Amino acid sequence: MVTALLLASPASAETLGEAIAAAYESNPQLAAARARQEALAETPEQERALARPTLSVDGNGGYDRLGYGKSASLTANVALPIWTGGRVSSAVRAANGDVAAGEEGLRDTEAAILQGVVSAYAALLYNQQAVEVARVGIERLDTQVAETRARYDLGQATRTDVAQLEAQRSTVVANLADAEGALATAAATYRATVGRDAGTLTAEVPPPAALPASRDEARQAAETANPLLLQQRLAVEASDARIDRARAEGAPSLDLGGAYGRGERLSGGNLHDFAGAGSVRMTLRVPLLTGGLVSSRVRQAEANNRAERFLADAAERDALRGADTAWAMLNAARSRLRANIEGLAAADLALKGVRAEYGFGLRSTVDILVADQGFRAAELAVAIARSDLLVAQAAMLRATGRLDRNTYR
Repeated sequence: MVTALLLASPASAETLGEAIAAAYESNPQLAAARARQEALAETPEQERALARPTLSVDGNGGYDRLGYGKSASLTANVALPIWTGGRVSSAVRAANGDVAAGEEGLRDTEAAILQGVVSAYAALLYNQQAVEVARVGIERLDTQVAETRARYDLGQATRTDVAQLEAQRSTVVANLADAEGALATAAATYRATVGRDAGTLTAEVPPPAALPASRDEARQAAETANPLLLQQRLAVEASDARIDRARAEGAPSLDLGGAYGRGERLSGGNLHDFAGAGSVRMTLRVPLLTGGLVSSRVRQAEANNRAERFLADAAERDALRGADTAWAMLNAARSRLRANIEGLAAADLALKGVRAEYGFGLRSTVDILVADQGFRAAELAVAIARSDLLVAQAAMLRATGRLDRNTYR
């Protein structure tokens, strides 16, 4: 009951899902990452264009003082690659690999930003609760100070008892000032991350259904869905295609081309036509000697491919390490929250008991001060444990590739 009262929120409070949706739609860093991915997605089309026909028109005009007068010509040129030796197909495969890797990179960027939203939400939620704990603590101490002063007037308490309670109240007032300053800082971070002010946040955030149930499930999910690992694996595929692209530079190519043009000459006030001319040609290019350029580029592409494979192995290790670390942090956060909730219930019971016994003269003012301080510390411990659990859940979801805009709906 104590925990429910502590975490109660107004019906109009903002939820974590709403904060994530707002950040997803308005975060400028995420918008920039999407735009860069759109630009990258154009590269396969640019590579395909190298195998398509092209048409151009050339025109020129001039003046000749030797009697030809003014002249002009217009020529249309068409070219069609017939065989590119695998240059275009391998370039398209490499570009498609880059685009697919970019999509995974964009997915990780989204997850990183959404993880930042969760962290900002958790920090703001904790600071809101810390301010509320201090305010309620001041109200509780005001009541206790008034009661002790009344007992002092009746000769049942000493001036020392009143002074001790007033000193405790001053300490809590100072804590409230610190909490309000931290709250303002957390609110600014939240505003920058989400794009709007939060108001009061909802403290009850149900655990996402996408959370893995075991460490083995977390590791398996990281191996199959971690965006950084998938990005690096796709980079390996793109580097494979670049080896083929480098080798294709040494292969023959065949082009079909044609042109047609006409000219006009203005001389002596009369317009004279030049005869129209057209041509069709087939061009075969066979690299016979490249000075070692092609073989060097092939060796370079193969070395880059080996580097990408090593990086893929490193990315797999990092993904598994991240899953193991996130799982350990998540379990610790869950255990800490359960223990702190139990501690809060015990501190609440202790405070009520001490106050009741104080009324019968069985407890001193120091006992009340200790019990009150313990209760407030227990409230803050529950609040920070709940905040830490949200952060740990987000870290686990990102490590397993399951953190997206729909995770907290």
